[in-house]
Amino acid sequence: MTEKEKAARGYLYNANYDKELIGEVMHCADLCYELNSIKPSDFSARTALMRRILGKMGKDVYISSPFWCDYGYNIEIGDYFFANRNCQILDGGKVTFGDHVFIAPNCTFTTAEHPIDVEQRNEGLEAALPIRIGNNVWIGAGTTVLGGVTIGENTVIGAGSVVTHDIPAGVIAVGVPCRVMRAITESDRDRYPRYEG
Repeated sequence: MTEKEKAARGYLYNANYDKELIGEVMHCADLCYELNSIKPSDFSARTALMRRILGKMGKDVYISSPFWCDYGYNIEIGDYFFANRNCQILDGGKVTFGDHVFIAPNCTFTTAEHPIDVEQRNEGLEAALPIRIGNNVWIGAGTTVLGGVTIGENTVIGAGSVVTHDIPAGVIAVGVPCRVMRAITESDRDRYPRYEG
């Protein structure tokens, strides 16, 4: 079994010396570098290049630069997606975003896990655990989402959170580690004033 096949199945794998994986990481890094060099206003060029990087991309997707990912092909994005500056996705495993997902600046999604056992870690072994983000999710600035996590639909993750375990649908969750604070209710519609002119 190749190192790439091991990673896809959730086994420990070694990306440090595997020519196939090293080549894919370098190819993706070059594409991200190219994306980060395109003017923000050149939507058509940015969209075309994002389609080359990502495994799946819906309609009306915009990712601000700088953006970095490891492989790209493990990332699936739904419709009406926005990621602000400094989004990083370590996609050794699958990372799936639903529709209407909004990501604030400086967020990291990392499927990579390194062994606690020192000998395994020193060998360069790692595992890749999938991340799933549901529809209509807002992720606040400076949040880190770890591998193996699912965030349910209609949920808000507060700024600065470290999401280490699953978060259910329809809640506000925040903190280190991220915990559910409360359910989202109808009264949240009145949080901000609306101009009625």
